Amino acid sequence: MEDFCNEISILSRLRHPNVILFLGACTKPPRLSMITEYMEMGSLYFLIHSSGQKKKLTWRRRLKMLRDICRGLMCIHRMKIVHRDLKSANCLVNNQKTVKICDFGLSRIMTDSPMRDSSSAGTPEWMAPELIRNEPFTEKCDIFSLGVIIWELCTLRRPWDGVPPERVVYSVANEGSRLEIPGGPLGSLIADCWAEPNERPTCEEVFSRLLDCECSLC
Repeated sequence: MEDFCNEISILSRLRHPNVILFLGACTKPPRLSMITEYMEMGSLYFLIHSSGQKKKLTWRRRLKMLRDICRGLMCIHRMKIVHRDLKSANCLVNNQKTVKICDFGLSRIMTDSPMRDSSSAGTPEWMAPELIRNEPFTEKCDIFSLGVIIWELCTLRRPWDGVPPERVVYSVANEGSRLEIPGGPLGSLIADCWAEPNERPTCEEVFSRLLDCECSLC
């Protein structure tokens, strides 16, 4: 119930073309429900890994999708919100292939200093190591997760495919393991997103570098 009300409180503040549009909610147990706009193509995770359409995802389309996510995350961070569960399954796609960020149940309002939250947050394959280790975190934990989504759209593969989640948790948090980084400018961007928190780029910097990648296709 607390996460549900937190999500309503946060989502009702956000109005952006790349954040799911909140329309209303029922907050009376046991019929808790939320109404948002309908995204016809489902999640980005489904589109990449299960829909059979990944061969139709041209590089231009993939870069445009990444810019959509980056724009949405810029709005979220400018509103002083940390998402904490950014992943391809929480990025929804409509018929125009526009991507919008959803699921703010684990989100938190930023403070002036790094935050700590003992509640479980995120999905192991996309989680920043500081979240896994329950260390103080900032909005830069979302940049780490964004790097995993960039990796997904770059490789069209599932992150840590076939590796048990508990092994992912241990490897990322305690051994410094990372997915194999592809070559090229996107690979460099992914590596920077997976750096130490204070060395990771901002959303604005990621967006600018994605534009540079788009220009290199011209």
